Amino acid sequence: MPELPEVETVRRGLTPALEGARLTRVDVNRPDLRWPFPERMAERLQGATVTALGRRSKYLLLHLDTGETLIVHLGMSGRMVVDDVQQGSFHRDAGWLPQHDHVVFHTDGHQVTFNDARRFGFMDLAATDALDAHVHFARMGPEPMGNGFHEAHLIDALASKNTPIKSALLDQRVVAGLGNIYVCEALHRAGIAPTRRARRIAAPRVARLVPIIRDVLAEAIAAGGSSLRDHRQADGTLGYFQHGFRVYDREGAPCPTPDCDGTIRRIVQAGRSTFHCPRCQR
Repeated sequence: MPELPEVETVRRGLTPALEGARLTRVDVNRPDLRWPFPERMAERLQGATVTALGRRSKYLLLHLDTGETLIVHLGMSGRMVVDDVQQGSFHRDAGWLPQHDHVVFHTDGHQVTFNDARRFGFMDLAATDALDAHVHFARMGPEPMGNGFHEAHLIDALASKNTPIKSALLDQRVVAGLGNIYVCEALHRAGIAPTRRARRIAAPRVARLVPIIRDVLAEAIAAGGSSLRDHRQADGTLGYFQHGFRVYDREGAPCPTPDCDGTIRRIVQAGRSTFHCPRCQR
């Protein structure tokens, strides 16, 4: 499933084509994805101007001049790809199947296609001024790249959590947008074992996690995210942060930490694969 860097990469790729553009036509080619589309979605979107593209956690936000915001979740395999119809430039790789083009947004110069083979994505429309109270966002923690995510917040949020630190960081009420890949990477850089109970980690070690998490996410965004299976940037190209993984999906490889002779291991926590070095992560 796309995590924060993948969604942010898509947002940045869509912005030049959609921000300030009028939606001249919206084709909704099926009644639902994971859940039914909002009532009269195509009608409500057609003619609207996209005033800004935002992101909250792993959700794309298309803010409209109608006072509504289109909330988009990419699910497991969703892609949003921009085509320049005036130039006849279309981005389709060998795995692209047009029968999965579920929603197509048309502007005067571009076409943005939401393609989702597994149909775990979804879309919703909500009043822009009430987004913070929306069911998807009401209990969500701060953005890890924003001012609300700081050392004091994380220390306080973890102080009473008796769950493993990896599970605690995946809790969207603690911090928004972190997923399996980037928590594994951040914990390795911090030298913290993913199985350690969150409340038992000393405050100075918790505090050091904040800049490390930000660094990992910033590097991943700069690399266009991680393409392990389905993720594509808005121009159809792959992300390449996966080539810089230290631990994720590297079971059996030597630990890259200087002077550590450990080997990356895989364990399962809450049904998810965790990759770590048992020698330098304590």
